[in-house]
Amino acid sequence: MEGLVVDASRSGEAAPGGRWGAVGLVLAGGVSVQFGGAIAVSVMPKAGALGIVTLRLAFAALVLMIVCRPKVRGYSRADWGTVVAFGVAMAGMNGLFYQSVARIPMGPAVTLEVLGPLALSVFASRRAVNLVWAGLALCGVFLLGGGGGFSGLDPVGVAYALGAGAMWATYIMFSARTGRRFPQADGLALAMVVAAVLFLPLGLIESGEKLVRPEVLALGAAVAVMSSVLPYTLELLALRRLPASTFAIMMSLEPAIAAVAGFLVLNQALSVNEALAISLVIAASMGAVRTQVGRGKPRGSGEVVSGSAPETVVAAAEEAEDVVSETAGK
Repeated sequence: MEGLVVDASRSGEAAPGGRWGAVGLVLAGGVSVQFGGAIAVSVMPKAGALGIVTLRLAFAALVLMIVCRPKVRGYSRADWGTVVAFGVAMAGMNGLFYQSVARIPMGPAVTLEVLGPLALSVFASRRAVNLVWAGLALCGVFLLGGGGGFSGLDPVGVAYALGAGAMWATYIMFSARTGRRFPQADGLALAMVVAAVLFLPLGLIESGEKLVRPEVLALGAAVAVMSSVLPYTLELLALRRLPASTFAIMMSLEPAIAAVAGFLVLNQALSVNEALAISLVIAASMGAVRTQVGRGKPRGSGEVVSGSAPETVVAAAEEAEDVVSETAGK
């Protein structure tokens, strides 16, 4: 779920024939993220939800620091404040999400989580057509809730998923700010370290010596590779041949991929209402992305993309910050 800063000017420059291969890379990245999450759920009985988050963040931070080797000098206090806030949002997003999937199936969890970025996109755009996408999403939530879904879902797990969505929206905001202050993926690597350090005490308290068992370490490393390292690589390769708007729309399919991963790995079947709810939220996410892309290119020179959602909403992050500031000032 963590984002990477890329040069948007390089996206989608290849011939159309090469885009089908890029589509395959994006789908492979999505499969890797969600199946990594499913494996994480299967490891939770051995290491706990907080323990597996600790291992994922720690291994991902280690890999990113080795690959990026970010410099730590020459930044202002405001720069460091931004990257720390980014790391806090990252830690909260991952921690709440894994607490959610420990209690409810992955498909509904990811669907509820996606409501955070979707709400940010609708709020940032301030266009009447986005009320349609918000209405579709609310219909999906109704089917998960009043339509018969929540009766079979742990309400605490639902609350964690919604909280993860709120943190995801916060993550997007600070991801955009970090991308403007730090070169390449340096800000992401440093924020990942912040998140890992924040979660280390929680993981130790919950899991203790379980975290250093060889089989748990191996599975934690696998989750980090599947949920972070491999998707980043595949997405960067894809974005060299695929328009960022197409990429973001494909990321809207993540709830469906999560549902499939939950079914195949964890034997989590979906009801008809839950499947329809996921479809409605996917449609709402795609519509919101298309609306945002239709407004024109973002003001910045780069875009932030993530491993699991309609992240062209980041193109509106600067505008969302302005809207939030205006609202706070009233």
